[in-house]
Order: sequence, then structure tokens, then C-alpha cells
Amino acid sequence: MKLFLSPHRFIETNEPLDISISVNPNSDSVRAWYLDKPTIEPVRTDAFLGSVEEGGGVNFRNIFFNPHGHGTHTECCGHITKKVHSINQLMKQFFLPSLLVSIEPEKIWNETYNEFDFVIKKHQISALIKTKSHVQALIIRVMPNSATKKQMNYSDTNPPYFEEEVVDLLNELNVVHFLTDLPSVDREIDGGKLAFHHRYWNVPDLPDLNRTITELIFVDDSIVDGEYLLDLQVAPMENDASPSRPLLYQIKTVAN
Repeated sequence: MKLFLSPHRFIETNEPLDISISVNPNSDSVRAWYLDKPTIEPVRTDAFLGSVEEGGGVNFRNIFFNPHGHGTHTECCGHITKKVHSINQLMKQFFLPSLLVSIEPEKIWNETYNEFDFVIKKHQISALIKTKSHVQALIIRVMPNSATKKQMNYSDTNPPYFEEEVVDLLNELNVVHFLTDLPSVDREIDGGKLAFHHRYWNVPDLPDLNRTITELIFVDDSIVDGEYLLDLQVAPMENDASPSRPLLYQIKTVAN
């Protein structure tokens, strides 16, 4: 079904492009931060069995996972504030004008940790979007791209990350929602600084309650860079972060 955004621009509501990774109990499911795989198990008591396969009347299973380390998730400033703000309470808008760009990080020597890092720089992003209008959501696909990202265990791998100054560009563009296929916008081991997180949310000075970061997405190669309408679906959990399902819709133009 066509949903018109203007007299000449529309989306097809039956053609979503899912860029999420599910919470999956398989041993090869994506995870980070030194976590084991998620667990999904039937409830078992003396009076009840939550497995149809094992003879129960219904499937009734407990799920144990961490939203920051298992699958696609969206987080708010409560991730780094003393008060644990709830993403469920702060998210008020879900359909968002968005821009997808693909970037290959720069390889730099990190003297502090005596190893090479792969860092996405402000000038790289700026070069791709300097002619674009302001967007509410910016989506970064890190290159090279591969479906192996959906099975990656990022723990102790020093994944790519963003330099802190990228936030200045996001401020210029009025970006409110930042999405990436990385496990974090900051370096895996950084002594607890989380420089990007703090600068992006202006913590501790005046925490920005409107901004979100979405991590561990996966953008298939078939999805081209450009402008989309983003539907950022977030599970209603009272926590600083929650599993999410970002969907992209291609913006089409009415033929003359």
C-alpha cells in the first residue's frame, strides 16, 4: 500500500527493509562485551511444563539476555547517567527521515594501547553528506560489509569505532538518532571514558533526553546508500536500552 509523504513522494508500506539482528540463542548469534549467548528455555515446575514438544499444553519460555550485547538495540542517555532513564519513556517519535551512508574506517596507530585501531573520522562522514539536507536519523554501514556481522562475537576484537569529533557534525546536522552496525560508538577498551557517548548526550552537564544510539544493526549490501524513511521500533522495556527493529522504507517519486 502506498503511503504518501507529499503529493509527489511516497513509500510502499509492504516493502520494509529490515536492518535489525534478532536476539538468538544459537551459539553463532551476534554478541559482544564478553557475554555468553542468550538463553531461551521452557518454564519447568512440579505443576507446569512450558514446552509443547515435551508434553506441555503451551510454549511458555523464559528469556535471558542483555540488550547491549545481544542483537540490535536502541539506548538513551540513561546508559551513562546516574539516573537510569528509560528508553521506553523517552522515545516519542518512531518514523524518521534518515540517511544511510557507507564508510571504511581509517587505520591509525594507538600509542596508548600500542596497537592499530580502525576509526571512522568526522571528515569521512562530512564528505558524504555535505550536500544533504538535515536528517533526524543517520545510519552508518561500516565497510567492508558481510553477513558474518550477524554471527560475530565482538568480545576482545577491538572493533572499529567513531572519533569523538563526529558528534560535532551530528550536532550541525541536528541528528537525533544515530545508528551503526558496530557494537559500540566508542572503543571497546578505553578505560571507561566513553567519550563519544558523553559528548553525544552532553553528560554530565545537561543530559539530552531526546537522542538515541542504535547499535548492532545489519544493512545488507542490496540496500543502497541514500535517503529513507526509518521506522525505529523499540520494545517497550523500562530500561536504558531495549531490543529494537529499525525498518527502512525507500522513498519513491510519483512518475509524471
